Order: sequence, then C-alpha cells, then structure tokens
Amino acid sequence: MKTGTPKTDIGGNPGYVDLFTPKLVTVLREGYGLAQLRADAVAGLTVAIVALPLSMAIAIASGVSPAQGLYTAVIGGILVSLLGGSRFQVGGPAGAFIVLVAGTVQAHGIDGLIIATVLSGFILMAIGGLKLGTYIKFIPYPVTVGFTAGIAVIIFSSQIKDLLGLTLSGPEPGPLLEKLPMIWAALPGIDPITVMLSGGTIVMIVGLKRLRPHWPGMLIAVAGTAAMTAVFSLPVATIGSVFGGIPSEFPLPAIPEFSIDKVQAVVPNAIAFALLGAIESLLSAVVADGMTGRHHRSNCELVAQGAANIGSGLFGGICVTGTIARTATNIRAGAHGPVAGILHALFLLMFILIAAPLASFIPLACLAGVLAVVAWNMIEKHAFATLLRASRGDAAVLMVTFLLTVLRDLMEAIVVGFALGSVLFIQRMSKTTAIASHAPFVAEDRADREVGAQAMPDIGPVTDPDIMVYRISGVFFFGAAASIGSVLDRIADTHRALIIDFAAVPFLDSTAANTLVGLAKKAEGRGVQVILTGTSHDVRRELFAHAIKPPLVHYEQTIEKAVERVRA
Repeated sequence: MKTGTPKTDIGGNPGYVDLFTPKLVTVLREGYGLAQLRADAVAGLTVAIVALPLSMAIAIASGVSPAQGLYTAVIGGILVSLLGGSRFQVGGPAGAFIVLVAGTVQAHGIDGLIIATVLSGFILMAIGGLKLGTYIKFIPYPVTVGFTAGIAVIIFSSQIKDLLGLTLSGPEPGPLLEKLPMIWAALPGIDPITVMLSGGTIVMIVGLKRLRPHWPGMLIAVAGTAAMTAVFSLPVATIGSVFGGIPSEFPLPAIPEFSIDKVQAVVPNAIAFALLGAIESLLSAVVADGMTGRHHRSNCELVAQGAANIGSGLFGGICVTGTIARTATNIRAGAHGPVAGILHALFLLMFILIAAPLASFIPLACLAGVLAVVAWNMIEKHAFATLLRASRGDAAVLMVTFLLTVLRDLMEAIVVGFALGSVLFIQRMSKTTAIASHAPFVAEDRADREVGAQAMPDIGPVTDPDIMVYRISGVFFFGAAASIGSVLDRIADTHRALIIDFAAVPFLDSTAANTLVGLAKKAEGRGVQVILTGTSHDVRRELFAHAIKPPLVHYEQTIEKAVERVRA
C-alpha cells in the first residue's frame, strides 16, 4: 500500500492533519499482512497476560473494584493504540495513579472519580490539540525520578495491610505519617496464611524473573495462589469475598450524575490526572523510542490519551495512560505496530466475557504481592543513586520532590521540583557567566577573514561519509536535551563514528547527561563509535558521574585528534 504525499504548511513543515494522523494509519500504509498480524497477536497475548493481574491489582489499590481496572485496560488499550502517535504504546491503568485515584474516591466518591477522569480527557485533548505536549519534556530528570520513587513508596505502604493480613482499628488513613502508627499498632494481629500467600507470590515472581525471564511470572503467581486458595479453602480475603467477583459482561457507556458544583469540586483532580497522565504517557513513548529507534508524535499521543480517558470514564473505568512496563513487554514480544495494543485489549475482553468467574478465587494478598513487586521496580534505583552523587543541586531537587511526594502531595512535589530545577539552572548560568565573562553567552557574527574566525575549521569529516562531527554550542540542559538528543540520534543512525564537540558548552545538567547515556548505548549497539571532544573539567565530571566514560564513549582534546583516532 503506497503512502500519499504528506501535506505541509507554507513553511514546509508537516501539516496539522499529518501531525495528528495515528501511527496505526502509518503502519497500514506501509503494508500489513499475515506475518505482521501474527507478530502482533503474539505480542498482544503476551501483554494481556501481564496486564490481567496488574489491572485488577491497581484498581483495588486505588479504592475501586477489580472489574473497573479491567474495563480501563480494555477501553484504554483500544483507543490509545487506535488513535495514538506512538507505534508501540500500550494504554491502561497505571500504578502512578493509585495515590491520586484513591484520594479522589475518598473525597468525591466513584461518581466524582468518573467525572474527573472524563474532564482530564478533555484537558489532555486540549493540550495535544494546541500542540503544548512538547513542553512536558521540560520537566527536569531529577523531578521525574523523585516523584516516581515517591509514588512507589506510597504504593508499597498502601499494601502493607493486605500483605500481612492486618485488621486495623479504623479506616486506613491515606497520609503516610498517619498510616504507619495505625499499622504498627495492628502488627500483633499478623495472619500467617496471608503472609504465606503474599510472600509466596513475591518469591515466585522474582524467582521466575531470574530463572525463566520469558515466562509470565505474575500470571503464574496469581493463578497458583488462587488455585491453592480454592483447593484448600483458605480463610483469606479474595476478590469474590470482598467484591463479589467480576461481572461476566461488559458495561454499556453511561454518563454519571453530575452537577455544576460537583464538576467544580473535581477540577483540581482532573488537572492532576491530566498532568500526570501526560508525563507518564510521554515518558513511556520516549522509552519505546529508545528501544526501537522509532519516533513518536507527542501531541497526537496526548490527544489519544485524552480520548481514552473520556472513553474509560463513560464505561465506568479509571484513569488511562501509557504504561512503561506493558509497552516494553510489547516491544520485547516482537510487536509490529499498534494492532498489538488493540489485540491485547481484545484478549482482556475475552477474559471478562468467558473466564471472569475464576477471578473470584484470587486472594487480595496475592495482588498485594504483585503491587509490592511493581513498586520495587518503579524505583529507578541506579538513577536515584547517580543523581545523589552527581551534584548537590540535582540531589536537592531529587530529594525535595521525593519527600514532598511521600509526605505531602504529588502535584505540589512536581511544581516545587520544577521550580527548584529552574532556580538551579539560573544559578548555574550566573555562575558560568561570571567565570567566563570574556566569552559572551551568544557569540556575535564575525567575518571569515577576522582573526580567530577560523578557530573551528572544517577539517575533513564533513566529506567523510563514515564520520560526523556535531558541535553543541551553549548550555546543554533539560530544556534543550530533547531536541539535541533527537538530532544526535538521527546522526548516529548513518555513520560509523560520531564526534560530539563540547568546546562551546559551559555546563550540562543531569537530564542532558541522561540523554547522552541513551544515545551512547544505542550507538554502541549499532557499532557506532562515539567520541567527545573539548569537554571542560566540570562538564567531564558531570559526564563521569553518569557513567559516560570508556568504553561506552571515548574522550579526546580536539576534533582533529578524534578524527585521527577514528582513521587510525
């Protein structure tokens, strides 16, 4: 099937329609046959096996029924893949939303949650439609690592009760500092059978991950504990005893009862859903790009996420976003395109219609064990440790974001973290300007015949098809990391050696360093040699803190010496 000529605007850029054309259309235009369908079917089934226990566990931890988690995965999975701007993105409920969803249910009830979910969908569609999705990339790397780790801590703390089978003296508080004393007081009432099931679930998932990484560890653990509970009639809380099981039919769309006052009350929750959903989905899409070498369209993806949230709310589901774990599983399973995400949702729908009664035997302790593993995996432990070592400024942004997420509020953590990151950037800029006052931040144009105008001569690599030199000029920080990273990524695709000159870079931050880590690892996998030249002491110290050093990359003092190294 042939592709049409893309429509462009007057400036030569892609037209509005092209920017919002779903990746599914692109894949079908490329040609789609039985081989591609087979690959997508295998990947879709693999992702469905992972999504089945996760969707129910996330829903229960969020304070809603497990059926609502499955409805979310079905509707979200279909709409995100059908309309999205990422080739491999898989949508559904995400652990990052547990805190926000649970708080919304406690404050406004299920109807309030559904209204907030639908409103967040309209907000996401507006953000994408106005092409504001690009600005999400301006969130500094320490902020994303900090709030993700904070969310993981909150998720784990919310599962302690079900992990240990505790009976609390009253309703479980949401804030961590109020929750921990109540859990401590209930510790003498630990239930050994519950601990056996939750501990066995964790051991089984972790053990299979190491011994049989291609086996569906979560599903095996859930099925095993459910079978044990049913065969031995174990006296523990199950989906059937607490929620009455899962309905064997899919609900029809319905508009919840609402009023102007109710809508106004949940607007802050809707904004929080939209902001976190945008961050999560675009992070997931970036991860998918890094794994495959493809490129997503962020604004198209946000429009799809918005439509998915509206659809999920109308079917009684909760918030939808792109999920990193399921998207990565989709890629590793050999997906060809968005059809895999659609098929994963259809497989989940088949489970609801055919095998839902079996879910009644799943013990809540087992699902708590699943979420404990999810929480542990959410923490980017290496990145967290690296940022603590990198610089005091990045460490401060990381820890403030982390602590505010755990002890205060997620949105407050993101806002304060972003503000601190911006202040840190300004401070670094003022410090750099003071040190290098003889070199203006923006160099003036000079004639070629002026003295010094040929300080960076063309030395030949531009005529060598195997070598590319790229000079970065100015501050390499989180605001420029995405655009510079995409340019370097394209260059690394077509050359044997990539020389990146840092002679005109006064400093770089952790987000820029993380971008270079991804580039260098991708280049290493493709046999492209990366050489960094002209790095100052401060720049090299930041790079070394992020493990950007030999043999991953090589350093030379000048471009000339780097070219000699490549040609030697």
